[in-house]
Amino acid sequence: MRRIVVVGNGIAGLTACDSLRSAGFDGELTVVGAERHHPYSRPALSKALLHGDDDLTSHELPAPTHEATELLGLSATSLDTDARLVRLEDGGELPYDGLVIASGARAKRLATAPGSDGSAREVTVRTIEDAIALKQHVAARPSVLVIGGGPLGMEVASGCLQAGCQVTLVSDAAPLARQLGEHLSDVFTSAAIRRGLRVMGGGKARLVESGAGALVVLADGTELDADLIVTAIGDEPNTGWLAGSGLLVDGSLRVDSRGRLREDIVAAGDVAFFPTRHGLARVPLWTSAIEQAKTAALGLLRGEAAPEFDFQPYFWTEGFGLSLKAVGPTPVIGAPDYCEPGKDPESMLLRWENADGTGTAAAINYRIPIPKLRRLATTGPDALRPAAPARL
Repeated sequence: MRRIVVVGNGIAGLTACDSLRSAGFDGELTVVGAERHHPYSRPALSKALLHGDDDLTSHELPAPTHEATELLGLSATSLDTDARLVRLEDGGELPYDGLVIASGARAKRLATAPGSDGSAREVTVRTIEDAIALKQHVAARPSVLVIGGGPLGMEVASGCLQAGCQVTLVSDAAPLARQLGEHLSDVFTSAAIRRGLRVMGGGKARLVESGAGALVVLADGTELDADLIVTAIGDEPNTGWLAGSGLLVDGSLRVDSRGRLREDIVAAGDVAFFPTRHGLARVPLWTSAIEQAKTAALGLLRGEAAPEFDFQPYFWTEGFGLSLKAVGPTPVIGAPDYCEPGKDPESMLLRWENADGTGTAAAINYRIPIPKLRRLATTGPDALRPAAPARL
């Protein structure tokens, strides 16, 4: 391969480029990015950037060193796999010998009533522009309605509370329960309520027109309004440009254990479904995108000789005075099998033994190196005991 094109300039695209170079690819490398920015830390948008002071640099990553030709602020519109061409929105075409699909995902939006344009008041958080706009909105301390009780919704709600806003969070399940399980959900929800968050159920939400602009109406008929409506109900893979390419299966991009769709095409990150220990799944985590991109880059260059994807999930979130790091499969079921209290009442180290024989470890406000947390998840509490002194 002498020409490789990478579609997507997020962390998966960046990692793919770096991995290709590290593996010895010295040919023509071109990156197509719909955003006009160099890659940045998307998790920081709802963590440090929203929670912090006026510093707007918490999302920044070091400048790329892969020396690829970068076409930023430009989207791919279609793919011709027979001719090996990526077509661009400006009418240009990029020929390739190898292709990395890392086009990511976009924020989902609420359904609206027929003829309604309530989306004009709906804010999402996916890009750096979204996050800065939200930070500016929140500075005026509006009342805020957050739709979605996943990690993003909870982090946004926490940031708005910290800024002095009155915040209501609507979730059709217990906050964070789908991602982490009931036990950790209870820990975070209790901390959130103590700090003033109002949590509501009521089923799925939709936007409808009202005399004042727009209302959020829940499945049970409850009507809610606020100065600012923030939607955090998940994401949708950016696969529209692949229609007609023959790569999609039931609308999804499904790769093998080396990230391959064909010998000359691989995919990684939020756009792709990968084989995991628990079946084929899309795992929209920052660390997953990195590991998938490393796998896909080697899969493109080395084929069957490349290592297969084997990923131990790592997840972190923070908000409401809590910082959680978790290693291993989630959501966890039931109470932990192991719990070590930390130095303050909201500090603890936890471990679950899962039904499939794997372990999950979580640290809440507990100082522990990530490698040690990984060992706790893998081997159990014995990983925390100091090594026996060597005999002379």
